[in-house]
Amino acid sequence: MRNETTTARLLPGTPVADAVSAEVADRVRALRAAGTVPGLATILVGDDSASAGYIRMKQQRATELGFASPHIHLPADATQADLVVAIDAFNRDPAVHAMLVQHPAPPQINYADAILTIDPDKDVDGLHPLNLGRLAAGLLGPVPCTPAGIEALLAYYQIPVAGRDVVILGRGTTLGRPLALLLSQKRPTADAAVTVVHSGVPDWQEHTRRADIVIAAVGVPGILRPTHIRPGAVVIGGGVRYEGRRLLPDVDEACADVAAAITPRVGGVGPTTVAMLFRNAIDLAERAVGASR
Repeated sequence: MRNETTTARLLPGTPVADAVSAEVADRVRALRAAGTVPGLATILVGDDSASAGYIRMKQQRATELGFASPHIHLPADATQADLVVAIDAFNRDPAVHAMLVQHPAPPQINYADAILTIDPDKDVDGLHPLNLGRLAAGLLGPVPCTPAGIEALLAYYQIPVAGRDVVILGRGTTLGRPLALLLSQKRPTADAAVTVVHSGVPDWQEHTRRADIVIAAVGVPGILRPTHIRPGAVVIGGGVRYEGRRLLPDVDEACADVAAAITPRVGGVGPTTVAMLFRNAIDLAERAVGASR
């Protein structure tokens, strides 16, 4: 049970996403006025209802923001070769400036191999190894959306990051590792002392207890508990797991009784992730147009 006297400041993601979306919409209008309709393409393999719902949401949001949103839906028994053909069609289409393959895919599809076949300059998720390498080197390129959204959320709420002790619980390639690279870079909204802990660190709680900012990025429900953070820390819940339609976050809700600021169980990092997808898309479209001039 949550303590009714909880004083933790909530850090909802929707205001952050709204601010990013307004910026993206302005840039889309400017690009269209100059004669280019930015295109964000999507590929869905199979009939997973949650994945189909995500694609519909992304297409609807793309339309609202002014993007063209071509889509390819492959059947559940599609092969890896079928997926590569679909990806290649979007790679070769000059009207497509950004694309994604919805995850998860059916078991016969190797998602990591599929990512390798996406043109890195159209990789809206920022997960192609070339783009992860660009991130590591501090070069221009699409940044994985959830890490970018977390940095934007911290900046929006003016949470000091530079010089602070940030501990990331989780080392996955979509969140923990790229987030560590991002927050350690020399920028006003980053420049932190970053520690990454994971299942191979038996005393990971000792690290999270000393952190100014703790970011849970594991996908293990309730793994981060009040005893794992110091009073007054900032807690960001980046990892979730779904059981059916029920969302189960990494952060135990009782952490709000100890933290100074915390993302809500629902509507925290999620909205910022989606917003950053479209920021990546307009970035890629603008670069493609600039490169063709």
